[in-house]
Amino acid sequence: MDVLSLLCLLIGFSSNSCASDHAGGKSWEATVEEISGYAEEAQKIIDLAVYGDARNRSYEKLAKFTDTVGHRLSGSRNLEHAIEYMYNALTKDGLDNVHLEPVKIPHWVRGKESAVILRPRNHPLAILGLGSSVGTPREGIKAEVLVVKSFDELKQRASEAEGRIVVYNQPFVSYGETVKYRSSGAAEAAKVGAVASLIRSVTPFSINSPHTGWQDYEEGVPRIPTACITVEDAQLMARMAERGQKIVIHLTMGAQNLPDADSFNTVAEITGSKYPEQVVLISGHLDSWDVGQGAMDDGGGVAISWEALSLLKDLGLRPKRTVRAVLWSAEEPGGVGALQYYQRHKENISNINLVMESDLGTFRPRGIQFSGKAQAQKIMGEVMKLLKPINATKLEGSAEGTDIQMWMDGGVPGASLLNDNSKYFWFHHTHGDTITVQDPEEMSLCSAVWAVVSYVIADLEEMLPR
Repeated sequence: MDVLSLLCLLIGFSSNSCASDHAGGKSWEATVEEISGYAEEAQKIIDLAVYGDARNRSYEKLAKFTDTVGHRLSGSRNLEHAIEYMYNALTKDGLDNVHLEPVKIPHWVRGKESAVILRPRNHPLAILGLGSSVGTPREGIKAEVLVVKSFDELKQRASEAEGRIVVYNQPFVSYGETVKYRSSGAAEAAKVGAVASLIRSVTPFSINSPHTGWQDYEEGVPRIPTACITVEDAQLMARMAERGQKIVIHLTMGAQNLPDADSFNTVAEITGSKYPEQVVLISGHLDSWDVGQGAMDDGGGVAISWEALSLLKDLGLRPKRTVRAVLWSAEEPGGVGALQYYQRHKENISNINLVMESDLGTFRPRGIQFSGKAQAQKIMGEVMKLLKPINATKLEGSAEGTDIQMWMDGGVPGASLLNDNSKYFWFHHTHGDTITVQDPEEMSLCSAVWAVVSYVIADLEEMLPR
C-alpha cells in the first residue's frame, strides 16, 4: 500500500476516492491508461525522426545554421543575423504564430587580447577574456604574478596581492562548484589590491584550450581586467611559483562594455486544438560565445526545439494545448532575454503547463530531468515509458535551465534533456564548440524525446499537477 492510500484510510476515505482526488478527478489507473494510449503516436514520432524522412534533419538544420551564421555573441551583428535566419526558417517551415518579442541585452565586445609570460622565460599564453570584463590600458598591464589555488588561499596571502596579477589554479571539482572562480575571481582579487586576474579554465579536460564565460563585478569593488587561461598554463605557473621563481606577465585586453542592444526572443508554435491558451514551452538559447560555432551550446537545444515542432507538423499531430518553441536571446550573460519574457508573460503563469529547456548538450539521450510535485513526477514517469523503443526512459530529479528557472521557481513543472554529456565541458565555451562535436543520429534521438514528451503532455486531458 502506498503512502497516499494509507493516509486515505486513516482519514476515512476509500483508496479509490482518494486516488480520484489525487489525479484531479481522474483515477491513477485511468491516467496510466490514457498515457499508454499514446504509444502509437509516440512510435510515429520516433519512426519519422530516427528512421524516416526526418532522419538526421535536426543535425542538418544545425549544420546549415552554424555554417551560415557562425558564433552569436550577445549584442553582436551575428546574433541579429541568427535571429533573422531563424525567423525566416521557422516561417518557411509552416509553423504557427512565428514572431519576435523585443528584449534589451548586454553588448560586450572582446577586442584584441594577448598575454605573455616575460619571466622566468618567454611563453605566450592562450587566453580568452571573460564576458563583461573591462579592458587594460592601451599599453597593457605588466605585473608580477601571485598564484593561488582557492579563495581561502587568496585571503591568507592578501598582503602579497597588491599590484599583482592573481592567477587562480583551482582544481576542477564540478562545473557547479568550480565556476565560482570564473564568476567572482576578478572581484575577489580586486578586493585585495590585484590589478588583473587570470582564471584556470573551468573544465575537466584540456588540450591547451581556454574556456570563456560570463563574470560578475561587485558594487563598490574596483573593476579589473580578467580572462581565462588554459589548465596547462595555470599548472605551469603553479609549478614555477612552488619553485620560488618570480613570474611576470604582460596582459593586453581591448574589451569594452557598450550600451545595451536591441534584440529578440524568437517564437514559433503548434497551436493547441482545444486549449490554445495553455502552453507547453520547449526551448534552447540562440546566443553563444564568440568562439567556435556555438553548435553544442546551445545550437543543439535550438535545433531539437525547432525539430520537435516540425515533427508534429509533418505528422499532423495537433495537441489540445499549444506547444511553443522559444529561442532565447542572451542566455550567456545570465538569462537576460528569458527574464524579460517571464516578466512579460508571468500574468499567464497558470496557463503554462510545462517549461522545457535543452542547454546541456544534445548527445545520446537517456531521458528527462524533471522538477515538479510528486504526482506530476509520476505522470512524467509514465510518459517516459513511451520512449522505451529508443532506450530513453530515465526520469531524474532537478531540471536544469537558466532560461526556465524563474518559471520553476513560480511553481511551473520543468524539464531538461538528460543525455550522455560527459564530454560537454571539454568543448564548452571554446573554439572547439563546432558542428563537428555533434552526431546526426544522437540529435535525431534527442528530437524524438523532445517531441514525444512535449506532445503527450500538451495533449493529456488534464494539466500537470502543481
